[in-house]
Amino acid sequence: MKETANEMSFLDHLEELRWHLIRSTLAVVIIGCIAFAVSGFIFDNIIFAPSRMNFATYEFFCNIATFFNMESDFCAETLPFTIQSRTMAGQFSADIWTSIWAGVIIAFPYILFEMWKFISPGLYEKERKNSKGFIFIASLLFFLGVLFGYYIVAPLSINFLGTYSVSDTVKNEFDLSSYISTLRSSVIACGVIFELPIIIFFLTKIGLVTPEILKKYRKIALVVVLILSAVITPPDVASQIVVSIPIIILYQVSIYISGYVLRKEAKKEAKLKNKKA
Repeated sequence: MKETANEMSFLDHLEELRWHLIRSTLAVVIIGCIAFAVSGFIFDNIIFAPSRMNFATYEFFCNIATFFNMESDFCAETLPFTIQSRTMAGQFSADIWTSIWAGVIIAFPYILFEMWKFISPGLYEKERKNSKGFIFIASLLFFLGVLFGYYIVAPLSINFLGTYSVSDTVKNEFDLSSYISTLRSSVIACGVIFELPIIIFFLTKIGLVTPEILKKYRKIALVVVLILSAVITPPDVASQIVVSIPIIILYQVSIYISGYVLRKEAKKEAKLKNKKA
C-alpha cells in the first residue's frame, strides 16, 4: 500500500525536506573541509594535471598519432600558456570553491540518498523495491560522466584553447579562475549529461516522454550533439567523434529504457484489468 500523504501536514513535509537538505549540505561541507586540507595535492595532481603534456589523455592521443605516422599537437613538450592569479583573493577564492565542488561531486551518492529518503515514502511498496538500484545506477552514471569530462572533454578543450592563437604578438596568460571554470564546467556538465537515462526513465514514468518522441527527434538530437562536440573540442573530426559517441549511445539507451518503462506499465494495467474482470 502507498503511504498516505495526508499523515503529514505541508509544514511537516517542509520540515522533513529541510533536514534532508541540512544533512546533504553538512556532507558537502565535511568533504569540502577535507578537500581544503589537502588542496595542495588536489591542485597539483588533479586540477593542473591537464595543463601538462604528460597527462594521460595527451600521451594516449600522441601514441595514436605516432602509430599512424601523423603530426599532432598532443606530442608537444609543453602547452604554450601560463596560469596566473590577478586578484588579491584569487587563489584563496579558487581554493574555497574548488573544495566546495569537490564536496558536491564526492558527496553526490549521499545527496541522492537523502533525496530518495524524502521521495520514497510517497511511492508504493513495489515501486520502492523496483527502484532500489536507483542510487547506485545514478551515482555510477554521474561518476562515469565526471571521468569522461576530466579525461576527454576538459583536456581536449584546454589543449585547443591553450594552443589557439590569433597572432604571435598575443601570449596566452590565463587567469586561475578562467582555467578552473573551464575544467569544472566540462566535468560537471558531463556528469549531468550522463544522467540522461535516469532523467528519461522518470519523464517516461510521468508520461512526458515516449520512445516514439525520442526516435522522432533523434536526428535533431544528433545534430545538437555534433554542434556541442564541435564547440567543446578542437576542430578535428576525430576529437568530435570521441566526445559525441558516448552521448549518442546514452540517447539510444534512453530510447530502450523509455520503451521498457512503457511495456512494464502496459503489463501492469493488463493485470489490473484481468483482476477486475
